[in-house]
Amino acid sequence: MTVDLPRHFVIRESSHRVLNPIEPAQLATLGAALRLPVGGTVLDLACGKGELLCTWARDHGITGTGVDIGTAFLADARERAAGLGVADRVAFVHGDAGEYVAAELVDVVACIGATWIGGGTPGTVRLMERSRKPSGMLLVGDVFWRVDPPREAVDALFGDLRGVDCLPLPESVERFHALGYDVVEFVAADERGWDRYVAAGWLSMRRWLDANPDDELAPEIRAELTRSQLHHVRWQRPYLGWGTFALMRR
Repeated sequence: MTVDLPRHFVIRESSHRVLNPIEPAQLATLGAALRLPVGGTVLDLACGKGELLCTWARDHGITGTGVDIGTAFLADARERAAGLGVADRVAFVHGDAGEYVAAELVDVVACIGATWIGGGTPGTVRLMERSRKPSGMLLVGDVFWRVDPPREAVDALFGDLRGVDCLPLPESVERFHALGYDVVEFVAADERGWDRYVAAGWLSMRRWLDANPDDELAPEIRAELTRSQLHHVRWQRPYLGWGTFALMRR
């Protein structure tokens, strides 16, 4: 059976290029800050639409592979690679990123905003290690608490998980130390980044609803659009941080 993303997720993210709160300019800043060598190799697990690989191949001459279960997203990634003239340097694989290990070790392994693929941040780091060269880097995109959250925020954002994998920023850095890594670069989303990521989905959902009022998914999309607006301004925006940590083994 073909594994794919739920349809409502594809609708909500249809206008996005970067599928997390890091803005394109910040993604470019991170790529420059890492001082990537021309010809360096990158594996991006849960790569979404492949913006990291495509733009870094264009700007820094890297080669890479992206893995994702979203067939629509992978189609967008291949189109983006062709549009930027880097289709010969990046490849996209349809598959479960939580089970993917590179055939040859790479310079950088990224998992930007999908740490559930390894059952949480520590498990995802251990998965990523299996594809990293001994001298290479990991890039982990992860949530953290900006301020101490009330229980209502924890429940709203994580439900039954109780936020067990979401820590305040200092404790997040300490967790990477405990896993044996130095944090050597860091780019964090701000409230503007959260707004641009989440609100773009509101317009995508509303336009889809206007064009597809009789679709069987319409009630679900309507409920998600209404819920997401309040969820974002009440809980996500004030309490939840998000950043990408660049890690090197100690």
